[in-house]
Amino acid sequence: MYVADSRPQALDSARAGGTPIAASAEPAARPPAGRRGTAIAPTVLALGSVSLITDVSSEMVTAVLPLYLVAGLGLSPLGFGLLDGVYNGFSALVRLVGGHFADRGGGRHKSVALFGYGLSALCKPLLLLAATLPTIGMVLAADRTGKGLRTAPRDALISLSSTPATRGRAFGVHRAMDTTGALLGPLAAFLILRATTDGYDAVFTVSFCVAALGVLVLLLFVPRRHGAEQVTAEDSRPAPARPTFRSALALLRRREVRRTTVCALLLGLATVSDSFIYLLLQRRLGVPDQWFALLPLGTAAAFLLLAAPLGRLADRLGSWRVFLAGHAALLAAYGLLLSSWHGSALPYAVLALHGCFYAATDGVLMAAASTAIPQELRSSGLAVVQTGQALARFVCSIGFGAAWTAWGDRTALGAATVALAAGAAVAYAFRPTAPTPAEVAPA
Repeated sequence: MYVADSRPQALDSARAGGTPIAASAEPAARPPAGRRGTAIAPTVLALGSVSLITDVSSEMVTAVLPLYLVAGLGLSPLGFGLLDGVYNGFSALVRLVGGHFADRGGGRHKSVALFGYGLSALCKPLLLLAATLPTIGMVLAADRTGKGLRTAPRDALISLSSTPATRGRAFGVHRAMDTTGALLGPLAAFLILRATTDGYDAVFTVSFCVAALGVLVLLLFVPRRHGAEQVTAEDSRPAPARPTFRSALALLRRREVRRTTVCALLLGLATVSDSFIYLLLQRRLGVPDQWFALLPLGTAAAFLLLAAPLGRLADRLGSWRVFLAGHAALLAAYGLLLSSWHGSALPYAVLALHGCFYAATDGVLMAAASTAIPQELRSSGLAVVQTGQALARFVCSIGFGAAWTAWGDRTALGAATVALAAGAAVAYAFRPTAPTPAEVAPA
C-alpha cells in the first residue's frame, strides 16, 4: 500500500533555494484526499505483524498466569496484586530510557525496539525455572523491562510513518493486528492445557518459540528509516539539539503534553487490571479452571472489531472525545460486575465493554499525544505519557489487591468505580485542546 512522503520533494525544493531545513513536528497542511492520503504505511503493517505474533506469545502466558499463581501456587489476592503490579507497571521505570535511546543518534527506534522484544522473548523459558514468589517476580520484571523499552520506539515509528490526518487510523489498524494476537494467544493456551499433561510448562515453551518468530519478523521486515510527516521549505529552523532526558521531561512544560499526561495518570489510578476483571468474573459465575483461559478472548474480540473503526472516528471527531467515551464503557463494565444481574449474557456484556474500553483508549491516546510532541522527541515524549499511565496502573493493582484482601472484592471494585467516575470528570474538565503552532514547534 502507498503512503505519500513529501520529505524528499520538500528537501530538494529547499536546497534549490539555498534554505536549510529542519524537520517540523507536524505537516503544515493536511495530506490530499483519496488513496494517497488515507493508505496505511508499510511500516505500520510490518509493526502490526510483529505485535500480532508477539501478543500470541505474551497472551498465552497472561491467560494462564492468574490461575497459575492463585490456584497453583496459592498466592493471596494481595500477593497476586503485587506480582500483577510488577507485570503491568514495572515497565514504567524503563520507558523513558527506551524513548531516550531511540531518539538519540537521529532515531534508533528499530534497534531499541528489537532489544526490547528480544529481552521479553528470553524471559518466557525462564518461567519454567521460577517456582517462588521472588523468582517469578524477577522474571516478570525482566519481561516487562523488555516491553517498556520497546513500546515508545514502536509507537514513535507508527506516528512518524503516518500523517496527522490518518494517525488515529494507523494506530487503530496496528492495535487491531496486535489484538488479533491477543485473541489467538488465550485460545492457544487453552488448547495446550487440554492436550498436554504438564500444561503450564508446555504453554511457556511454545510461548518462547512464538516470541522468537516475532523478533525475526521485526529484524527482517521493519525498515530502519521512516517518515510520512512533511517538511516545508518555509521551515528554516536550525537542526534540533541532541535529545536528553532533561529535554524529554521539559515537554511537560507544554500545556497539551502536561494535560495529556495528567489525564492518563488520573484515569490509570482507577483502571483495574485485566487479570482482576477475569478473576471477578470467574468468582461471580463459577467458571471452571480449565475454561478460565478463554475469558480474555471476549475482551480481545471486541478490541479487534472496534480498534480500527474507533481510530477513524477519533480522526474525525477528536481523540479526546473517543478516549473519554472509552472510560465510560469501562465504568459501565464495573457497574455490571457490581449489579445483582446473574444472566447468561453478563460475561459477554462485561467483556465487550472491556474490549471497547481498550479500543477507544490504547492507540487513541498515543495518536492524541503525538500531535503535541515534536518529531525529534517523539519517542521520548510518548514515553513520558506512557510512564505516567503505567505508574498509575501499578499503584492501582497493588491498591486493588490490598483492598480485596482487606474488605472483599465487591468493596474494592466499588471504590474503583467511584475513583474512575471522579477521574473521568476531572479529565473531562482538564482535557487538552488542539495545540497551537508555537506549542508543536521543536524545543
